[in-house]
Amino acid sequence: MLTDSELESDTSSVHEANLASIPTSKEQLEKRIESLIQENRVLKIEIETFKIRVKQLQEENKDLRKASVNIQARAEQEEEYISNKLLKKIQSLKKEKELLANNYEREEEYLTNDLSRKLSQLRSEKVQLEQTLEQEQEHMVNKLMKKIEKLEAETSAKQSNLEQLRREKIELENTLEQEQESLVNRLWKRMERLEAEKRMLQEKLEQPVSAPLSPRNSGSASSLNHALIGLPSNCDQAANLTEHIINLRREVTRLKTNLEKAERDNKENMAKLVREEKLIKDENIRLQRRLQMEVDRREALCRHLSESESSLEMDDERHFNESTRQRTISSPIPAYVVHNPAHTNPAVQTQVFTQPAACTAERCPACNQLMKQSSHSVLQSPPHANQTGQRQSISGPASANPLTASSSLSSSSSSINSSRVPNQQMPPHQLYQEAKK
Repeated sequence: MLTDSELESDTSSVHEANLASIPTSKEQLEKRIESLIQENRVLKIEIETFKIRVKQLQEENKDLRKASVNIQARAEQEEEYISNKLLKKIQSLKKEKELLANNYEREEEYLTNDLSRKLSQLRSEKVQLEQTLEQEQEHMVNKLMKKIEKLEAETSAKQSNLEQLRREKIELENTLEQEQESLVNRLWKRMERLEAEKRMLQEKLEQPVSAPLSPRNSGSASSLNHALIGLPSNCDQAANLTEHIINLRREVTRLKTNLEKAERDNKENMAKLVREEKLIKDENIRLQRRLQMEVDRREALCRHLSESESSLEMDDERHFNESTRQRTISSPIPAYVVHNPAHTNPAVQTQVFTQPAACTAERCPACNQLMKQSSHSVLQSPPHANQTGQRQSISGPASANPLTASSSLSSSSSSINSSRVPNQQMPPHQLYQEAKK
């Protein structure tokens, strides 16, 4: 930076050099100083506004921190409240789940019985519907075959008539063309002959009249008279030929109109046949859809029944396992499981729980006979159980379970129904194929 002496020397030199421009530079400097003072004031005001803004932002930051702390505290309180509420709901849901499980078991028993009854009813309805559907299809097929044969006969007859009319039309056209050609040829020949006679007459008329008539001239005059006499007859023949041509043309137009009418009738009949065929196809498609709906409904019912039977079997097995587990826990005597080989249906297999000879002999609940014991003291089923395969013999306190008894009775009734109705033992896809056939 320059010192004060240097600045003074510079200013003095500038003052001496530019003495004439002193007033103008002084005014400019004053204006410059005033503008700088104003800018300084403006900048000070801006600095004060920025300071005020900074203070406001700091206060807002403090408020936001306080609000965030309050929000976190509220969130923790809400989380605790929600967790307590959810725990209460979970406990209530567990209780409701237990109640629903019990209700589900009871409703499942009721539904299995109801579904078995409905299944038997639906099978009978299905058989009746299949019979009625077959009868309706046979009736419709016979009716449609008769209509088709009748329409085929009509179409063949109309086609033969159409072919005959076409042949007659072609023959008439050929004969008309031949007659027209012959008439045209004859008319041309006559026209040529008449033109020749006309030229001869003109030549004779142009000859002088004073010449005496020679025999040749007399002969030519007589021939001229004959030609003049024969001219009206030729005109009559031409008129007759034109009338004949007009009649032939009328006949051709009449035959054409008849042919067009026959073609229109044929087209209308063909359109009618197409419409009837379309209606027949639509009816057939409707019947097929109806049959498909019946088959799908039957399959859905069979599937639902099989699912209910499988769930019932699983419940039976669970109850059996629970009962055997309770017996094994209560008494140290082991239990043996014997499968009855008389049952061929896997859905109706029975288990015979046996105990050693220390247990008392059990009686059959159906015939009240004593169960025979083998050398290993294994309880066996009576003779009628091997014949029908409908009951389960359960030794010990497990035989008093009502759920297993009801399930065994329902399975035995289903096996009886299946043995009585052999067609109902078939799988669904075979029944579906038979229904399609």
